[in-house]
Amino acid sequence: QVQLVESGGGLVQPGGSLRLSCAASGSFFSINAMGWYRQAPGKERELVAAITSIGITNYADSVKGRFTISRDTAKNTVYLQMNSLKPEDTAVYYCNAGIERRYGSRPLTSYWGQGTQVTVSS
Repeated sequence: QVQLVESGGGLVQPGGSLRLSCAASGSFFSINAMGWYRQAPGKERELVAAITSIGITNYADSVKGRFTISRDTAKNTVYLQMNSLKPEDTAVYYCNAGIERRYGSRPLTSYWGQGTQVTVSS
């Protein structure tokens, strides 16, 4: 089975930075889009940022100008650089990937990481 392994979460002061990493491993043909979602207590899970297989990015309005999503295709890895962090960024962050398990298979299979806690507090 495909696994998404995250790292980089933690506790940071307001205005600080964190860099999240998510690496996909296992047997699959290709990865389509990858993205980061977050869920705060009592809130719905929301898309933070996404990046397509050709590098097109999309960001939630609340993080534009502060967060940057990138990917290393050769390493099957997606990153989220988070700068100027605010307390409202506190949430569990989840990596997501749309994966083509075998050539031509449809629909794509959506996989999720285990989630990593990001806490922004003084």
